[in-house]
Order: sequence, then structure tokens, then C-alpha cells
Amino acid sequence: MFEAVELGRKVPKRDYDAQVPELRAMLLQAQVDLRGADFPVVVVLAGVEGAGRGELLNRLAQWIDMREVQVHAFDRVSDEELSRPEYWRYWRTLPPRGRIAIYLNSWYTDPLLDRALDGAKQARFEQRLQRIAQFERMLADDGALILKFWLHLSHKEQGKRLKKLADDKHTRWRVTPERMRRHKAYDHVAQAAETAIRLTDTSQAPWFLVEAKNTRYRDLTVARTIAEGLKNRLAQGPGATASLLPPIESTPPTTAKSMTVLSKIDLSASLRGEDYRAGLTAEQERVAELTRRSYTKGLSTVMVFEGWDAAGKGGIIRRVSAAVDARYTRTIATSAPSPEEKAQHYLWRFWRDIPRPGHVTIYDRSWYGRVLVERIEGYASADEWARAYAEINQFEGQLTDHGVLVLKFFIHISGEEQLNRFKERQKIPYKRHKITDEDWRNRDRWEQYEVAINEMVARTSTSAAPWTLVAGNDKKHARVAVLRRLRAALEARFD
Repeated sequence: MFEAVELGRKVPKRDYDAQVPELRAMLLQAQVDLRGADFPVVVVLAGVEGAGRGELLNRLAQWIDMREVQVHAFDRVSDEELSRPEYWRYWRTLPPRGRIAIYLNSWYTDPLLDRALDGAKQARFEQRLQRIAQFERMLADDGALILKFWLHLSHKEQGKRLKKLADDKHTRWRVTPERMRRHKAYDHVAQAAETAIRLTDTSQAPWFLVEAKNTRYRDLTVARTIAEGLKNRLAQGPGATASLLPPIESTPPTTAKSMTVLSKIDLSASLRGEDYRAGLTAEQERVAELTRRSYTKGLSTVMVFEGWDAAGKGGIIRRVSAAVDARYTRTIATSAPSPEEKAQHYLWRFWRDIPRPGHVTIYDRSWYGRVLVERIEGYASADEWARAYAEINQFEGQLTDHGVLVLKFFIHISGEEQLNRFKERQKIPYKRHKITDEDWRNRDRWEQYEVAINEMVARTSTSAAPWTLVAGNDKKHARVAVLRRLRAALEARFD
């Protein structure tokens, strides 16, 4: 999930200085308009240790009128709070209509730390997350605008920040044993956070994942998201019962906007001649052996292929299919839904093809069309595609909980390589049918799709069903890379 955040985004000081005056004006005007509104605003600032929540709060305090903002940083539970139900301390701090409350520590803090640091049972953790989701749903149904931010740093960057604090005699007091304990438990914290975000990310109370490495990017991103969230919510007028704010890509309008998870893929990767033939043969033979073993043990596999038009998905699927016994393999080429399928929930048609024990189903395009083509082309409303992330995670969670191996691949190519392949298809008679007017239209929306892909990876790449991003400029490299990932996942299943 967090791989889509660790991109090294930054905002140059000149761009930052140019944006701040306009942003401050937006925030202050939104506060003025909020005074007469019939809803409160709840802002949750969460994140890994060292991500700078306190620094961010101080920055926001310079840009908005803090006299009308409540700030809550829950620390130790008092005797008074211990004598009451857990949520008593949160209910009594909620803001009235027309006001904002910012939570540095919130109803997420204790469940996350109990799970990550103290080994609380997963079932108990998920039960507490369900209570959080119900709590936030009640607030949203009553009209509250809820904005939740997870400020993210890589483990390496977190360590660098803590070391810098420790090396300075004026700040070393901030590097407490508890902070170091959380740093050492980084992987456990990240895993617990992924679960919490996945189970509580809704269109009514969305999570925004924000890279916190560059402080200017972090501060502008959070502030602008708050300002735009307020503006959108106020535009709905009185009487609205939920924010229904789509989980947007929270990126300020700078050069940072062009950076996505796809930017990190090395498209120069290639495989030639004998290396390709030897690698392909070795991986196919091992995959064949492992899928036969899966069949005898009744273990199913689902493979999902997404990617740009002409990215080479068909060629990859043919190489995968060649390694798996056709008697228990099925490939589903997903196209526009039929009238029968339109009459059902969009996931209905995919449930029909879930493999039997030991079988393999390969989806050429999939349920991710909801958050890609249907989002960009307007076939799904903002609320429909916004809530689809949680629906998809629940769907895939049911598969993995049942023992199904779920592998998801996105095949990435450059715009230049796609254009070359389009032109090649037009020249070859037996390939000409592959290129359509829709393919050319999609090229014009490349940037929109790239943002949607980045958000898709960020919100649906989970530990149980992660995305694998494959460099596809060289078709041979892509084919072997997919088979290698499939082979490794099958081996891990038996390990």
C-alpha cells in the first residue's frame, strides 16, 4: 500500500512561497463560510513516528484562525476516562457544527499501537476497527466532514530523522525510548496501519496517504486537501448527510504532480536471446510443477492483469497459460458489461468465475475497471468509484481468507513505446483489429489514468494481495518477470 507514497515528491521553495498566499486565503475564507454551516469538520493527523505531525500542526496554525479550531492530542488515559467507556473521551471532544477539530492522537492510536507493539490479537484489532468505522459512519451520517491523513516515511528516512534529532543537544530529548521502540517495530506498525486504512477507508471518511519526506510538500498537500474538502462540502449546501468526498490524489499543483508509483519503474529493463529462452523455459517448467501440486492439494489461484493498451498483456497470458494445464485453467477477457451484468452489482460477474479448488482463473482486465476506465470515462459516479476501493479490498480479502492465491500485475510501458506499437498494429493486417478509436482516445487521457493507477495501487495493494508493477517496454523481460513472480508466490505458498 505504501509503495505508492515513497516517490520522493518535493516542492521547491520558490513554488512553495508562490502557493502559500493563495492557500492561506482559501483556508481563511473556508473558515468564514463554515461559521454558518450545519456540519462540523473532523481532521485526523496520523502517521509513522517522525513524520512531523506536530510541525504540520504548527504550520496550519500560521495559516488558519486557531481561535476557532479545537486541537486534541490524547496522551495517558486519566482516572476519569478509565471509569468511563473507551469512546467517552472522544465524544466529549467532538466539534460543534460550524467548527473544526484536529486530532493528533485519535481513536486510531491505541488500537494501532496495541496491535503493533504489544501483540494484540488480530481478531480483537479488527473488532476495534469495525467500531471505529461505525463511529465515523455515525458522524458522517449526521453531516460531519471527516478528513484523515496518514503521513508516511520509509523506515530509512525515519531512522535518519531520529538520528538527526539525537545528534543535536537541543533536540535529543525528543528521542525517547518509546520513539525508538516504535522505530524498531516499523514493519509491525506499517502492517497494522495498512489493515486499519483498508478497513476504515470509505467515501464518507476517506484516508489520504501523504509522503512526509519533504516538509513543504507535506504541509501544502494537507492544507490544500483540507481547503478543497471544505469548499466541496460547503458547495453541497445545507442538509447534506455525508461528505461523500472521493478519495482524491492529494497533490498540490506543482511539478510533484507528475510523479506516481509508475515513475519508479525502470523501463530500460530488457532480456535478449538465450537469456530470454533459458529464463522462460526454466520458469514455465517450475510453474507447471507447482500448479500441478496446487491442483492435487486443492489450492486455487487468481491472476489479474491490468495495463496500458498494447502493453503486452496478451503475450504474457499466453506464456503463463502454456505453463499451466489447460484442463484446470480459465482465462476471462473482461469487456463492457452485458445487460444482464449491468442489472447486478459490478462484482457479481467476477464472483461467477472464481476458480474451484486447485484451479486457476486468469483475468485479462478485471474489477479494477471500476476505478480506472469507469472512473475516467464517467461510467461510474464519483461516489461509486470512491467506495469501490474498500469493496475490492473486501472482495479480495474473502478470496485470500479462503486460501486463494491472488496475484495482481500492472504492465507499464512508456507513451512513446505505446505509440510505436499502435503504429505497428496498423501496418500488420492480422493485428489491425487490435487498435480501435477508443485506444487513441485513452492516449489523450494518459495523465488522468496515471493518477488513477497510482491511487489504485496505494489503496488496494495489500499484504495479502499486493500489486506487482512490471516494466513492459521489453516484452520478453515482462513475460519472464511475471512468470518469476508467479513461481515465487507458488513456492511461498508451500513454504
